[in-house]
Amino acid sequence: MGTSNRVRALNVALHGATLASRFLLIFFLARFLEPAQLGLYGLLTATIGYSLYLLGFDFYTFTTREVLKRERSEWGGLLKDQGALSLLLYAVFIPLLTLIFFKGLLPWSLAGWFFVLLVLEHLNQELGRLLIAISEQLLASVILFIRQGTWAIAVTALMAIEPTTRSLDYVLGAWMVAGLVAVLAGAYRLTQLRIAGWHKKIDWRWIVAGLKVSIPFLIATLALRGVFTLDRYWLQSLGGLEVVGAYVLFMGIAGTLMAFLDAGVFAFSYPGLISAYQKNQPAAFYKGVRTLLIHTVMLSVAFSVVSLLLLSPLLSWLGNPLYSAKQYLYPWVLIAMVLYALGMVPHFALYAQRLDRPIIHSHLASLFVFVIATGLFSQRWPMVAVPLGLCAAFTIILIWKAWAFFRFTPLQYRSAQA
Repeated sequence: MGTSNRVRALNVALHGATLASRFLLIFFLARFLEPAQLGLYGLLTATIGYSLYLLGFDFYTFTTREVLKRERSEWGGLLKDQGALSLLLYAVFIPLLTLIFFKGLLPWSLAGWFFVLLVLEHLNQELGRLLIAISEQLLASVILFIRQGTWAIAVTALMAIEPTTRSLDYVLGAWMVAGLVAVLAGAYRLTQLRIAGWHKKIDWRWIVAGLKVSIPFLIATLALRGVFTLDRYWLQSLGGLEVVGAYVLFMGIAGTLMAFLDAGVFAFSYPGLISAYQKNQPAAFYKGVRTLLIHTVMLSVAFSVVSLLLLSPLLSWLGNPLYSAKQYLYPWVLIAMVLYALGMVPHFALYAQRLDRPIIHSHLASLFVFVIATGLFSQRWPMVAVPLGLCAAFTIILIWKAWAFFRFTPLQYRSAQA
């Protein structure tokens, strides 16, 4: 096996280990923590995930392309500019995010963890994206495993061995330590690259130009991620933290479908779609979209069957009657994830053609549909209103993107007969 193949295999193995560790973490947290604690963990992680976009503004969508077309002697200036923007965003949004605790959305006991983990996650996210952009994919995978995989394994083993450590503080402490190690590893690698250009003055015009590119994507992302954040808080208001704990568990199981698709299907498919469209190869583009659809449907069906068959034994192993009592939530959560997965097929087909507007509009619409549908469903079926709202939101996304694909894609790119 050549060096490049060994690196690729190691890269895939690291991603697989990260996915497996994150998947198993939810199960063991459900076994070792009380449902209310798991629900609180779910609220915290969702809020951190959403807040990351406020600190980053999706500016990487602009910076990545700029880094790739500039000489290394200019990288320092670009990173300095992005750093200046980040400091400005920190100054604006960190104080505003304290409203989460003033309004009682999260308890003040989690405030310290929230802000430390938020900053570490943001730094790691940006470092990972930069490393991938400069072809340091293996190191990016190593850092991803450190920040997401190692602490999950470590804290699970610790709680299994020592019952006194079965608390949310130990979970968050392990997450913090791993995040700090990952930041230091990424920063150390950057110092070895001998990047120049740090002496340049901050170019605010360049930053403004980047914001004009990134903000439309940010708005769409905030809308879609808002659905995945609002769902937990809405469910808390309807059923309490324990129900959120069960929901987090079921979302963790169903969400594995997207993790498998991202790693095994999407990551290999959409670069080919982009290449086929740019090279004016309609037959290759059509074949790529068709293959993407077939693989997505096949994996979604297989995952659905297996997960439904294994759910009851897994819940019995957890030993908490609450999860079994709330098992009726899982089929609706699973349907929502399958709809979301199917929506990614026209998403990548549109993205490959640079047809961004339908993507942005569908994501904005999804938030409105989720709010309206969940509000209506909660009047009659409050305990399943949230997953039903998700199903409605992702159905709209699927229909909107599929319509846009057939409406705007040239005939020769969407037909085998052309």
